[in-house]
Amino acid sequence: MQKNQFTSLSKDSPEWLSNFVSIYQTLSTNNLDLLATIYHNDITFIDPLHRVEGFDDLYKYFSGLYQNLLACEFVIEKVIFDGKEAAIYWTMTYQHSKLNKGELVSVSGSSHIQGKEDKVIYHRDYLDVGAMIYEQIPLFGKLTKWIKAKAASNA
Repeated sequence: MQKNQFTSLSKDSPEWLSNFVSIYQTLSTNNLDLLATIYHNDITFIDPLHRVEGFDDLYKYFSGLYQNLLACEFVIEKVIFDGKEAAIYWTMTYQHSKLNKGELVSVSGSSHIQGKEDKVIYHRDYLDVGAMIYEQIPLFGKLTKWIKAKAASNA
């Protein structure tokens, strides 16, 4: 995978936001120690599957997620910030040996983050878990896609 750097943050963007964007575009299984440079000790992290409180638990959560990945990349597409909070729009591309026959999977999502003391204290991810996981599993993926199509046709 090729790394793309998001570089259109304004010069007056807060340090916590600049650091977050920079680190997320380089994050991998080999450098999870960088999480300590962007997350506050009292971080609250929420995604569609988990809620994690505190940096130690967040680090354990990320370690578990990344240990099974063959590759993972975040491409930041847009950042909107106002004071102590920001919305970040991104595409995650990952590779897992047991999902999608080991081929790359791309999922778009967004994050709401808040800063405190030059670090991120709140991070909530919004993404389609079906597209990220369920659709990548044989049979279950076909069922998930069928359910989505039925729901869309009845809307």
